[in-house]
Amino acid sequence: MTTDTQTRAVLFHELGGPEVLTVEEVPLRSPGPGEVRVRVTAIGLNRAETLFRSGGYFYEATLPGSRLGYEAAGVVEAVGAGVTAYAPGDAVLSAANFDFGVHGVYAERVVLPQEYVVPAPPGVDAVTAAAAWLTYTTAYGGLVETAGVRAGDHVVITGGSSGVGTAAIQTALRVGAIPIATTRGEAKRQRLLDLGAAHVIVTGSEDLVKEVGRITGGRGADAAFDAIGGPEFARLGEALRPGGTTVLYGWLDPRPVALSMNWPQTVHMYNNFTLTEAAEGRRRAAAFLGAGLADGTLAPVVAETFAGLERMADAHRLMESDAHTGKIVVTV
Repeated sequence: MTTDTQTRAVLFHELGGPEVLTVEEVPLRSPGPGEVRVRVTAIGLNRAETLFRSGGYFYEATLPGSRLGYEAAGVVEAVGAGVTAYAPGDAVLSAANFDFGVHGVYAERVVLPQEYVVPAPPGVDAVTAAAAWLTYTTAYGGLVETAGVRAGDHVVITGGSSGVGTAAIQTALRVGAIPIATTRGEAKRQRLLDLGAAHVIVTGSEDLVKEVGRITGGRGADAAFDAIGGPEFARLGEALRPGGTTVLYGWLDPRPVALSMNWPQTVHMYNNFTLTEAAEGRRRAAAFLGAGLADGTLAPVVAETFAGLERMADAHRLMESDAHTGKIVVTV
């Protein structure tokens, strides 16, 4: 039960599978100077959270009683001294630029520093809003700001059915690029084509380098956007033209990354904090997202919606099954 001094949140006290997640009453304080208190309406899940829960993320959980969650949509309830950018009633998103072991947004209400929230795009429902920020800012920051993808470029997008993968397909299309999505099995090929991928390569049965060569007339892709890493990372480099750019934004394969000898080539290890921790970066990302949502070129793909914090473990199980396409959202 949420009160003025307590709220319900998802915590975990040990590393493990989805079963370690619990819903508990936690203290809720009034916002201090520079802070806002937000009533959460919907939560977008990310692969980072399953890795964090199980001990595989790039920073460690704050145990016992670790919080969890980067991405939520909500409404401002109260503001602390010195906050002028937000007022009670404003629709906001968490900016996913914080340590979620401390500030995790899997909760009914949260208190966050004002730099950890951004205005929600106007006219967007809570589920869509919760599914939008982190996926599209990652795609925008990685493809547009880091790789410099332009109209006419061929872009290989690995893990095309993930939340970021589907956002990257749309982001590439929005700037006039040609998205080549990859997926491990045949089952998701048609879905990715329906979502806008110009081409789909099934890596379980097709040769990535040969297929990219065929698609590009032997030239090679201009850029690659990769969530996987590991030894197969070198194959992406081999699929690029000389002088191409690869952006690694995730590391689902924990084995060491192997680099291609297809030189010259630029490799970026992308962290979305480099975009969202600065106010100017958040402004650029919000402008790109807002314009795309308004004109329909960006439209979050929601795989499934679960109702209530008690369903968070089920939502994590679906995330780890890899059976979904797009974002998983939990409503509060």
